[in-house]
Amino acid sequence: MKRWQKFSLILVSFILLVAFFMLPLPAYIEEPGTAEPLSQFVKVDGQKDRQKGAYMLVTVGIQRATPFRWLTAHFNTFDDILSPQELMGGASDETYNQMQEYYMESSINNAIQQSYQLAKQPYQVKYLGIYVMDIIKQSSLAGVVKIGDTITAVDGHHFQSNQGFINYLKDKAVGTKVKIAYQHNDQDKIATAKVIKLPQTNRNGIGITLTDRTTIKTKIPVKINAGDIGGPSAGMMFSLQVYEQLTHGNLRHGRKIAGTGTIAADGTVGAIGGIDKKVVAADHAGAKIFFAPNDRVTKAMKKADPDYVNNYHEALAAAKKINAKMKIVPVRKFADVINYLEAHR
Repeated sequence: MKRWQKFSLILVSFILLVAFFMLPLPAYIEEPGTAEPLSQFVKVDGQKDRQKGAYMLVTVGIQRATPFRWLTAHFNTFDDILSPQELMGGASDETYNQMQEYYMESSINNAIQQSYQLAKQPYQVKYLGIYVMDIIKQSSLAGVVKIGDTITAVDGHHFQSNQGFINYLKDKAVGTKVKIAYQHNDQDKIATAKVIKLPQTNRNGIGITLTDRTTIKTKIPVKINAGDIGGPSAGMMFSLQVYEQLTHGNLRHGRKIAGTGTIAADGTVGAIGGIDKKVVAADHAGAKIFFAPNDRVTKAMKKADPDYVNNYHEALAAAKKINAKMKIVPVRKFADVINYLEAHR
């Protein structure tokens, strides 16, 4: 074989090898992530938690698939291959990341509210405005207002919930112009929007999907900075970390304790995705206890998805697969977490 032919063969082989390991595919791999000590993210009254052991936030790892990772994912029990639609619901990367930031912010606010309430410490919920979660293409605000902006007033009217905003607009005639005051990157801005007939509804509006945006004011200062971690699934564990530092109760007694679940304003612990992967991550980090949402499974849910398994039972199955010694504890309210730790010191 001539020298140039050998060189060409080597070059092509090298390119194919690089592509096999590095070429991004239109898919994502969901895998066990990490278990992060919550003390690094939380300060109460200016202090970090320095007691032995740790409460841990558990993550699911997401990475762009390559041919190599796509292939190996088929042989790893806790790896799942997701399409962009399955992962982000059709949202752009920017919109998806913005939504994850909002969910984390909302989760942190609910966590502070719950921990202060249970610790009997004063707090105040302050309404900031209406968070923009989506904008339909028919809206006159498309390209003007962005996902993540906060609407603070409509025609000079301020509301204490998004329902007040909806009620104000629903009786406006199609084509009516309204003045929107909003904040973008902490800057106050004004825009004019036209009232339209909302698709697939019998209501009028300006074509945005919205939710309330609040913040929590406390007498004892608390600061939570989750860094690049997004989503709502750490809410229950943030509540536990803040509660421990408020009460100085030392409920963990040197143990590593992990868990997952959203936290609502009323203390309800909600189901999350990827709990099997979080069990694996917590076990690898040496957790002794893992709190799992024991979400109720209704007949309607079973009818829609006959194979649905609630978070607690999915966590139990994952722990059994890896022969984990970790205790899986079912919870439905944040108070269940505290009651368990007080009873199992």
